[in-house]
Amino acid sequence: MTPRIKASELSTLRLSIPVTETSNDVYEKLSVAGDAVTGSPTDILTAVQGALEAHDPDVLVCSTSEIIPTLYEMATDAGVDDFSLSRWPDVDYQQLASRSTYSSYGRVGHSPARYNVPGRAIIDESNTFFYGETNLDGVLDLVSRSNKPVQELAWASIGNVLTAIQICEAHDRGVLVPWNSWRHEFYKPMGTLHDADRGGFIFAPEAGLHENVHELDFSSLYPNIICTRNISPDVIRCDCHSDRDDVPGLGYSICDDRGYLVDVLQPIIDARDEIKAAIRREKERDDPDKDRLAELEGRSGALKWILVACFGYQGFSNAKFGRIECHEAINAFAREILLTAKQRLEAGGWRVVHGIVDSIWVTPDPDVDDEDRENLETLATEITGRVEIRLEHEAQYDWVAFVPQRESDAGALTKYFGKVAGDDDFKIRGIEARQRSTPPFIEDVQRDCLDRLDATRSPDAVLGRLERAIDELQAGNVAVERLVERNRVSKPLEGYSQNTQNVAALKRAREQELAVHPGQDIEYVVVDDEKFSRDRVALAHEAIETYDASYYETQLVRAVESILAPLDWDRNDIRRELNGTHVVGITDWT
Repeated sequence: MTPRIKASELSTLRLSIPVTETSNDVYEKLSVAGDAVTGSPTDILTAVQGALEAHDPDVLVCSTSEIIPTLYEMATDAGVDDFSLSRWPDVDYQQLASRSTYSSYGRVGHSPARYNVPGRAIIDESNTFFYGETNLDGVLDLVSRSNKPVQELAWASIGNVLTAIQICEAHDRGVLVPWNSWRHEFYKPMGTLHDADRGGFIFAPEAGLHENVHELDFSSLYPNIICTRNISPDVIRCDCHSDRDDVPGLGYSICDDRGYLVDVLQPIIDARDEIKAAIRREKERDDPDKDRLAELEGRSGALKWILVACFGYQGFSNAKFGRIECHEAINAFAREILLTAKQRLEAGGWRVVHGIVDSIWVTPDPDVDDEDRENLETLATEITGRVEIRLEHEAQYDWVAFVPQRESDAGALTKYFGKVAGDDDFKIRGIEARQRSTPPFIEDVQRDCLDRLDATRSPDAVLGRLERAIDELQAGNVAVERLVERNRVSKPLEGYSQNTQNVAALKRAREQELAVHPGQDIEYVVVDDEKFSRDRVALAHEAIETYDASYYETQLVRAVESILAPLDWDRNDIRRELNGTHVVGITDWT
């Protein structure tokens, strides 16, 4: 691991353009270090050059990497011979890769062209995972662990960075690194294949609203399974212990020699634990250092993503150091651990209302007297000792609502919301307020409905907020900026066979000569959902004078259905109330 540099030790400069400029050969507007610059090409180039001289940035953060070649082309056309983004003016920029579209696990992505400016690292905000999910300190932490350059790490995937860290470990061990993945799957009987081809354990949630709920989580479950059970491609199903049954239910042996994957992950687990402890200490201070917190949280977030991916990457066919048997063994141990926790919690007087992979939600069992119920913290400590992985009390909730599936009464596995005890916050998963395509207005109304449900436990109060929101829509009083939807484009315009809203938006973008590639997002407001032409929507940057109130009313009803479904209300019930049978009470307006 190389010495870590802090973000505060590097200078940065951000260049950004509005979406309307993305397809232009000459920029009319450019933001330089947060200041909008307009005017002639010479004016814009002069502003950029002045900022470079003033800041001498180590890192150029660009809203899109296309800013780099476009500025150089503008300089050439304007006759500005001394323009350069480089620290060495006589060395030009280089294009490292062309733009491309790819598919990963059924999801289409877009990879923009990549460029290099000598002497400065480039971070393309449209093509960075770690910088977008964390911050520059998160990127720099992984740079020190992977030995990747800042620029390369910024555009790298999680698996790419994990592989680089593994290569560093292989180098330290003097082990040759395979050019491509070559480990074939071990032969196994059909019965074993059937038993092994399973994921983590999931308990079907009890749909409905539950009070006094506690959430317990296993800390970094999958990485800790790897480290505590010594799961690694070089030791799984070893020949020297072939008679042993170390993996529950699968009959796989695990060698006593320490696996290399443990040496890769244990330092990351330990470092994240130390960082999380430092975050807690900083927050407990009377005057927390915000810059220090941002640094620590960025680093913790970056390490979290590596730990999250390390399990799945073992089952990835192109992983240099992966092995499917490791993936299967990790799942087998995870199932056993969650079942162990469930059984012990139930024996201690707690009722499990939901459990998924590494988390479990419990309430006091009503059939057990309070004096007979065991302390939850004590139980968590006992389970921790038994499974050798820390079971943490993540949160206590005044109530948690598990949302049923839309077409059945069964609980949806990943849709729930709850009020954190002693706090103003809600924990929300899966419903519209957490979905990236949801317009801000719909999200705000749904969150208001949560507040009313918390205050009253009454559907009437929620319906009152819905009625007011519908009135706002129908009266045209909602700002169009709050109705913008953002959706990902999955294919070129010609590849669509149905006239969806995305198609209408792509047609408008083409009409305006705006390039939107598969894998990129497009933002729009629905202005007339009855139409199938490009007039169905308006792009977010356009001057929009109206919107389709009926369409957004339907979206509101759907969002409120998510809130009321745990109380046995569906959209038909909601519509019946809205159509005149609802008697407004005083709590509707609180």
